[in-house]
Amino acid sequence: MSYRTLFLSDLHLGTRGCQADLLMDFLGRYDAETIYLVGDIFDGWKLQRGWHWPQRHNDVVQAFLKKAQEGTRIVFVPGNHDEVMRSYLGTHFGGIEVAETADFIAQDGRRYLVTHGDQFDVIVKNARWLALLGDRAYELLIWCNPRLNKIRRLWSKRYWSLSKWAKAQVKQAVNFIGKFEETLAEDARQGGYDGVICGHIHHANIRMIDDIHYLNTGDWVESCTAIVEDADGTLRLIDWEAAIARRHKLARKVSRSKSRKTKELT
Repeated sequence: MSYRTLFLSDLHLGTRGCQADLLMDFLGRYDAETIYLVGDIFDGWKLQRGWHWPQRHNDVVQAFLKKAQEGTRIVFVPGNHDEVMRSYLGTHFGGIEVAETADFIAQDGRRYLVTHGDQFDVIVKNARWLALLGDRAYELLIWCNPRLNKIRRLWSKRYWSLSKWAKAQVKQAVNFIGKFEETLAEDARQGGYDGVICGHIHHANIRMIDDIHYLNTGDWVESCTAIVEDADGTLRLIDWEAAIARRHKLARKVSRSKSRKTKELT
C-alpha cells in the first residue's frame, strides 16, 4: 500500500527493545512518496554502553536505503539518542537527507513543523544526567517486556508493554506528556504552522490543541505506530502491532471455520 507521506520515529536501532521484525513487515507492506524519520532512529546512547547490532537492524537500514534509491524522498530529523547526526545537517547519506527540522505541507495545504521534540524536554535539555538515569530505568522495563509476554502467550494474550503501562500509572509522567504536547503546539503556533509532527516521548497521539493539529508518531519499541498521509491530505495513525493482532485473530477464525467444515463433511 502506498501513501503520499509516512512518518516514523523512535525505532531505537541498536537496542534489544527495537521491534525490528515488525518494522520490516511494515516497511514491506507500506510505501510513500516521502518518508520522514523523526529522530532516535538509532540509539547512540545504548551503543556507547555496549554494541548490539543484529542483522535484522541492518536489514532496516538497507530497506530505507533501497527506498531512497528507488526514488522515495527520505528526510532524517535527528533526535537526542542519535544526536551525533546533528553534526551532518544538510548532508545526504545514500540519498537520505539530514535536517534539524522540516517543513511539511500536506496535500490539503496545511503546514506542519516536523521535529523530534527533545528540544522541548526540560530534563533532556537541562539535566542530561537525569535523562541518562531515566533511560537506564526504561531499558530495564523494556528488558522485562519480552519475558512477561512469553508467559502471556501461554494464554493467547496479545503483546502488552510493561513500560507503557508504568508510564500511564505515574501521575508525573501523565502530566509531563500533556505539558510536552502543549509546549510543542505553542511553538508551532508561534512559528505560524497549522500543526506539529514529533516523536520523543513514545506516546502516539493525534489531537487538536486549540487551533494546532498535534501528531506524535509513537515508537517501534512499545507501540509500533506510524503516521501516514492519505492522498487527500488526511493524517492518521497506524497501530501496526494491533493490526498484526487482528490479522492473526482473523487467521485463527478462518482456520477454526475450515476445521469445523471438515468435521461436518466427515
